[in-house]
Amino acid sequence: METDAYLTLKEAGTESLFKDRGSKFFGYAFPVSDEDDIKERLEEVKAAHSSARHWCYAWSLGADGERYRANDDGEPANSAGMPIYGQIQSFNLTDVLIVVVRYFGGVKLGVGGLINAYRTAAQAAIENSTIIEKTIDQHFLLSFKYADMNNVMRVIKEKNLNIIEQNMHLTCQIEVSIRKKDADQLVEAFKPFYEVKVTLL
Repeated sequence: METDAYLTLKEAGTESLFKDRGSKFFGYAFPVSDEDDIKERLEEVKAAHSSARHWCYAWSLGADGERYRANDDGEPANSAGMPIYGQIQSFNLTDVLIVVVRYFGGVKLGVGGLINAYRTAAQAAIENSTIIEKTIDQHFLLSFKYADMNNVMRVIKEKNLNIIEQNMHLTCQIEVSIRKKDADQLVEAFKPFYEVKVTLL
């Protein structure tokens, strides 16, 4: 995979269920964009499973997965959150939240049993989802006069730039995005048109 791309989930996956000696472990996987998103999804799962014993989870945010958290929610230390987080890492995902809900079945599973159960439920939740690749894009603002419109639109088409926003008033402004590794090409392409101002946002 390119350095300017990462893997995440297309949409929330379907519920997974793992059983061990009477305990039930329900796994859920969600694409998330920030901590507010994470909070909202956790509330949804807790509301749907209000009588459960534990709602353990792990999440990863940022293109490099630089922000993450693992939560055991009352289970023995590192027996739930870290095994869940381990699955996020093994699938190389980010911008993702995995929640595993446990209903206690009356028999203690021990730390080894818990690690296996949470890991298996998390893995199944991810496998019930669609993994997609997203690119890291850079955004540029193109400022120009109407006289340069044809040249600008030609470069946008040739370089397959994504138009994010356009403002056409006395002068024109178009916000475009391009994959990070191709950003230098964009700057080069506009060099012949010195009246077109290219600003990295």
